[in-house]
Amino acid sequence: MERSLHKLAFPLLVVCLSISTILPAFSQDELSIKVEPENLVMNVGEKLKIKAYVVDKNGKRIKDRKIGYYSRKRRAVGVDSTGLVTAYAPGSYSLIIISPDEKKYLRSDYKVEVSYPPITKVEIQQVPNHIYAGTSIPLNIKVFDKMDMERKDVSVELSSANKTIANTDQFFNLHARKPGKTTITASVEGITGKLNVEIIENPVVRIELTSNAEGGRTGDVFHFTATALDKKGNKIEDAPITYTYHGVADDVSSSASGLVKDDGRFVADEAGRYTITASSGPFSASKMLQIAPRNVKRKLDLVGKGLVNDKHTSDFWIWEGVDGKDYGVTGTWGADGTAYFWDVTDPANIQKIDSIQVDARTVNDVKISEDGKICVISREGASNRKNGIVIIDVTNPRDTKIISTFTENLTGGVHNLFIYQNHVYALSAGQKYYIINIEDPKQPRIVSKFELDTPGHAIHDVWVEDGIAYSSNWSDGVYLVDVGNGIAGGSPENPVAFANYEYPSGAHHATFPFKSKSTGKFYTVLGDEIFPYGLNLNGPNVAGGFLHFVDFTDLENPEEIARFEVPGAGSHNYWIEDETLYVAFYNGGVRVVDISGELMGDLYKQGREIAWILPSAADGYIPNSPFTWGAQLYKGHIFYSDWNSGLWAAKLEPEKPENTKIQTK
Repeated sequence: MERSLHKLAFPLLVVCLSISTILPAFSQDELSIKVEPENLVMNVGEKLKIKAYVVDKNGKRIKDRKIGYYSRKRRAVGVDSTGLVTAYAPGSYSLIIISPDEKKYLRSDYKVEVSYPPITKVEIQQVPNHIYAGTSIPLNIKVFDKMDMERKDVSVELSSANKTIANTDQFFNLHARKPGKTTITASVEGITGKLNVEIIENPVVRIELTSNAEGGRTGDVFHFTATALDKKGNKIEDAPITYTYHGVADDVSSSASGLVKDDGRFVADEAGRYTITASSGPFSASKMLQIAPRNVKRKLDLVGKGLVNDKHTSDFWIWEGVDGKDYGVTGTWGADGTAYFWDVTDPANIQKIDSIQVDARTVNDVKISEDGKICVISREGASNRKNGIVIIDVTNPRDTKIISTFTENLTGGVHNLFIYQNHVYALSAGQKYYIINIEDPKQPRIVSKFELDTPGHAIHDVWVEDGIAYSSNWSDGVYLVDVGNGIAGGSPENPVAFANYEYPSGAHHATFPFKSKSTGKFYTVLGDEIFPYGLNLNGPNVAGGFLHFVDFTDLENPEEIARFEVPGAGSHNYWIEDETLYVAFYNGGVRVVDISGELMGDLYKQGREIAWILPSAADGYIPNSPFTWGAQLYKGHIFYSDWNSGLWAAKLEPEKPENTKIQTK
């Protein structure tokens, strides 16, 4: 189960790393890059051509120097290989211009200013027909410019025509003070939007609060329901309800932190006593919860390792061979194009049994077909620039044989791939994936492709399960694509996207689907990949980023509801089985996480981490420097690969008796 290391979360870092691993940085005393025009100011939607060339200290052009153009923010301003710049979003940006050469490598940052179109419309979204005196409601304000783009970078001024009736605050809340009418005005750069509101007498005299439980564990999600009643005991359906909480932790040195949602869902991070309060104007009601520790910790023991200490290790896959024994395959990164095959039947005695070397610097991804007969590996950095995939016969993993090599439309390099029902889903140049039929592995053939049409789009990974391909598209987030499930009429020959979700960081690197047996909810677990300090190829590293849990039960309204983040480390590849998550956190090693029941909030703070292990090897490629790539549960053992030391296996001790669970009524 793979994802990557070569492509990073931010385009700038991708460029810097991919270049720096190939070419040395030379002095720029005499040669430099000159760009025409010197400054570029554009409007959104405009296309302009720039021309870069190398000059000596006297300004004379140097012939036969190659020029490369790259964008730091491809979704905002793009540039192609000819220097054609396209402006997608307003702001100040930088392009990177390089000129590689065996003797001198040059680089220049080029500034691009994209003008902000004038504001043309300000809207205050409709509020309830009746606003009750003494209550507060949020105002939803949208600002649009001449290009009909929603603008969130502007400062909005709010005012009320009669502040004694209702006023506003800096957070766009309307506070109803007494019955009457007033007009709310939102202003941006001289453009205004208005909303007439009416405040009426508040009929609420009492709040009733109920919950689905009296207590439970950290990480359990409780559901509170508040009902506003008038003096006759009738329910006021449209009364605004606000939920808050106060807690006292059992550990006096801890904060009784948690999370409460507007719909009454609550989760506690720390053991202790919590008071949940529902309010509507001056009226409120409260209930208390007693929260116990989750108590899911278990011991994770090292079982064995297959050392690789002469090069970096990339992805891996464990499978049962046609002979009934268990095997593994690992790739290598930034090296000589080798893939290793292992006998892991005895996880305490992992044995290297064969290898395949192909024309590549990196074999980033390795996958095995469902029947255990075919292995497909990816190629990047081939000397002939053809790259593509290599299809291997692994019916005898001790004597593997190359069946065929396929490079059509894949010459830009295949970073990741997946095998599903006699088809290979292979990434191409980090922009799209091709679907390749391998029913005859000697004669692979492309049957379709999937690519987004968004500005500066990119893809890092694809994972296929139950006829749905989950593509991880960096800034565009995850796309769910029907490739045979039937939910949208798709097939391998006709992939059809039917849902997607993106999040602000733009670092979406990997996806794993998860159907919760205990709740029936359907999640996609979306992983970041970020290297905040760059990547040291010859020493220790620290990664960043975390896992985003997105509830996709309603495909049209996905909701990001939880996260798992390890302080001081960053997520990479992961595996989910039986409501347990096995995730590699680079310098944080392998983490085993309880994801049973309903999920909400910060899973790490809630004590849902079951165990962890660091694959540190004194004789590793980088000694004593854990940098774990991925994890896979297989026949009761947790296998994991490490960038600096190879293939490992561990065993989780049996589950302890259950702790106090949620106390339902």
